[in-house]
Amino acid sequence: MRNNHFSRFAILIAGLIIAVNFYCQDNREQTTMQKTNGDIIQLPVPKLQSETSVEEALNKRRSIRNYTKKPLSLEEVSQILWAAQGITEKKYGLRTSPSAGALYPLEVYLVTANVKDISEGIYKYNPLNHSIKKIDNGYKRVEISNASLKQEAIGECSALVIITAIYERISVKYGDRAERYVHMEVGHAGQNIYLQAVSLGIRTVMMGAFQDDALKKTLKLSTNEFPLAIYPIGKI
Repeated sequence: MRNNHFSRFAILIAGLIIAVNFYCQDNREQTTMQKTNGDIIQLPVPKLQSETSVEEALNKRRSIRNYTKKPLSLEEVSQILWAAQGITEKKYGLRTSPSAGALYPLEVYLVTANVKDISEGIYKYNPLNHSIKKIDNGYKRVEISNASLKQEAIGECSALVIITAIYERISVKYGDRAERYVHMEVGHAGQNIYLQAVSLGIRTVMMGAFQDDALKKTLKLSTNEFPLAIYPIGKI
């Protein structure tokens, strides 16, 4: 009788082991598939402290258009994107820059050219899980430069951060005043990018001169989404 109980127990344990192995293998396959596709990249956790004070960053903030060929790191890109629109309070989804009614009409795109561990292409930032999703492959600086009146900084930078807006998110509440609120908000996000860049020892410049339709086509934006500002980013 004891032997029968032992045999049943052994069979039960063996079954559990097999089930766990299948579960783990399935998870490994899904994880490998996600990494192979390369569509979504989980960014490093942003740092909340630095050796640069707010006052120092304000004092050193400048619009810089010339950069070296030194690559940006994944950590630096992560920090810049978080500064622009990262989540700072998870319960209500509050972000690094203020938004009227906390409606957050802005979207942030990353265009890579010389960033370690990230292939060239266009990525969209997801603040909710601090990740980027690839929306197009390849070298896109020429297209963006042409859409931006061939400004030299775009050809020299290691990456571009482009901020767009969906006005409908905020106009449902604020009506005709929505446009001015959105434009205030892109200013908040842009200053965050500037100050974060100073803290990281890199530089940027805000560009507002570009052909809307051409840039929308390159970024594959929907009809109700509009580009507002371009920030070339690089090391000096």
